[in-house]
Amino acid sequence: MNYQLEVCLVALTLITRVTPSVAAQSQQAMQKGISVELPVTKNAVAMPDADQGDAVIVSVTDGGGVYLGVNPISPVALAETVKRGLANRTEKKLYIKADARTPYANVLKVLDAAHTADVEALNLLTAQRDSSESETLVPPKGLEVSVGLRLPSRSEAIVVQVLNSGPRKPTLKVDDENIPWAALQSTLRQFFQNRKEKVVLMKAEGTLPFADVVDVTDACRSTGAKVVLLTQEP
Repeated sequence: MNYQLEVCLVALTLITRVTPSVAAQSQQAMQKGISVELPVTKNAVAMPDADQGDAVIVSVTDGGGVYLGVNPISPVALAETVKRGLANRTEKKLYIKADARTPYANVLKVLDAAHTADVEALNLLTAQRDSSESETLVPPKGLEVSVGLRLPSRSEAIVVQVLNSGPRKPTLKVDDENIPWAALQSTLRQFFQNRKEKVVLMKAEGTLPFADVVDVTDACRSTGAKVVLLTQEP
């Protein structure tokens, strides 16, 4: 009996040592909330404020469920609730934690609500490519974006369209010209040479997985561009 007990204690010790390491590689250090599969990015920046207890985080599940913190909420009620929650804050920050697999249309509802709530700093939380064997959890990372309802008239911004191509990788258009994915960043940098500001207006189809939209956003942000997600047809 003593031998069996010793074996069980050794096994339990190994489990407790391994578990934090696995969490460090697959999850970000973030306040407790709804579990989703975050899209993976290369150029996200650290957002430690997302780990604070008072951070306003909206989660969107794979099936399209919307949660404010851990509480389910309708997109209609979200705007007013977020607006009240941010009313007395100096920085009106909102973090969106959306599942990589959910249709972008589900995230668009949250983006519309954020726009209605006058959110000033909108951040898409993402997973990190860098993995570590350390038991220390890494801080959350994400991409800062803005929301626009439509394409401004006489805008000097570059318009990037992300179009659903069925089972194939989405089609990309920059100012109505088809471009391959590998050329997106170099094309944007070329356009920006003659522009006063680096602004990308991005229109993505709602049927796309959210991961594809984040992938394009990530590439645009890598050029130093401000990304405005359009929620209505240009």
